Amino acid sequence: MAIAIAMATLIALFSLFLGQIAYQTITCYWLTPRRIKHIMEKQLIFGPKPRFLLGNILEMTSMISKSTSSYMPSINHDIVPRLLPHFLAWSSTYGKRFIYWNGTEPRMCLMETGLIKELLTKYSTKAGKSWFQQQGSKHFIGRGLLMANGDDWHRQRRIVAPAFIGDKLKSYEGYMVECTEDMLNTLGKGIESGKTEFEISEYMNRLTADIISRTEFDCSYEKGKQIFNLLKILQKLCAQASRHLCLPGSRFFPSKYNREIKSLKMEVEKLLMEIIQSRKDCVEFGRSSNYGKDLLGMLLNEMKKKDSLQVIMDECKTFFFAGQETTALLLTWTVMLLASNSNWQDKVRDEVMQVSNGGPITMDHLSKLNLLTMVINESLRLYPPATVLPRMAFEDFKLGDLDIPKGLSIWIPVLAIHHSEDLWGKDVNEFKPDRFASKTYSSGRFIPFAAGPRNCVGQSFAMMEAKIILSMLISRFKFTISDNYRHAPVVVLTIKPKYGVQVCLEPIDRIDR
Repeated sequence: MAIAIAMATLIALFSLFLGQIAYQTITCYWLTPRRIKHIMEKQLIFGPKPRFLLGNILEMTSMISKSTSSYMPSINHDIVPRLLPHFLAWSSTYGKRFIYWNGTEPRMCLMETGLIKELLTKYSTKAGKSWFQQQGSKHFIGRGLLMANGDDWHRQRRIVAPAFIGDKLKSYEGYMVECTEDMLNTLGKGIESGKTEFEISEYMNRLTADIISRTEFDCSYEKGKQIFNLLKILQKLCAQASRHLCLPGSRFFPSKYNREIKSLKMEVEKLLMEIIQSRKDCVEFGRSSNYGKDLLGMLLNEMKKKDSLQVIMDECKTFFFAGQETTALLLTWTVMLLASNSNWQDKVRDEVMQVSNGGPITMDHLSKLNLLTMVINESLRLYPPATVLPRMAFEDFKLGDLDIPKGLSIWIPVLAIHHSEDLWGKDVNEFKPDRFASKTYSSGRFIPFAAGPRNCVGQSFAMMEAKIILSMLISRFKFTISDNYRHAPVVVLTIKPKYGVQVCLEPIDRIDR
């Protein structure tokens, strides 16, 4: 009798558990999306008709596949039709506000700069990263600062922010100059051996990986190379995440995709754990009084009593990706732009020589490099690292004249805004750095690092790094775009050159002679 009662109790509890899962699943994938759809349609915000479970994924995939199937016939900066063809098509039909569906997730496209500014500043605590985004990147960068919300985000931001300001930021100058000098010497040796053409993105990727390895782990690129390469593979796999999250529970399926991505995550974390454990051993066995002065040391010193090692590893992965990937792309696209615009290259070179008086570039010189800053900003406008900036509403709130319901994802098409003729003029797709000669421009139209409290914490680090590297490169070499370059921007989480960027280098001293 007692056994029968126990069995009945277990069955009842199990049934209740299954019922809760079923209710949460139905709420997440059906009831909440339908409620949001109804609220937005009452405000006359419509969009393309979604398919059951798949939403508009097939249309998006088809349009992007067609637009990026080949390279562009010339260096043309009108890349919105290529990279965001769905936004272009749907905005022309439904206006600057429309709803589309990523599987069962409703997303509102928002292109109005005033509302964008209000969202990113006023409602930074009421909107953040969605569950779908966190699931899509959890094996890649986990719940680091980029994907954290609420109290977790505030705590992580407070811990990490000091690494990117004041004297701490200035302390990275030596690493940046030393690593860049090594790269320039490698390029010089290549030229001496008879090589004239270089795929510059490879060099920029290695250089920025070396710099972030030293500032984050106090080790060279060679030591961090395994982590770097594994994260690159994980990035490509996670870029496909939207196709694997459209079905309820699909992330738990023992598919080849899921097995591969989890295996890579374990490899990355094993390598990170080895680095972390060596730091902990040094302190525990009395060989050091602290965990180090690099970013990892700061995290260990601040988090040792509060957080798990998983949080520390996620933060390391986040900054390895954000600190390396986005800066490498900024440098690559800027070199491409200067290589194909020799007049601006000459102007920047003259400025660098004048500011530095022909000597080495130091951090004190950077604020005086106005033309180089304008060129970098124009590069970020034309080729921002991320094409879109997403936020999810954690509660109901009023955004301008819109009632935003809890659970609605708001997607800001950064690339489309940066290429908007209404905002930038008829020459919007031309390389014109002097449009940034005035440091005042309306907030919301230039957002390569986002804006408001959740803006990129490493923005100053990236700009400092880019200025040092570019000024040193342009002082040593003249570069022109190679005939072998094929202009083919593609999106793999960030905007990349599909076939790399081939440039021809010639030493400045050889030109002078």
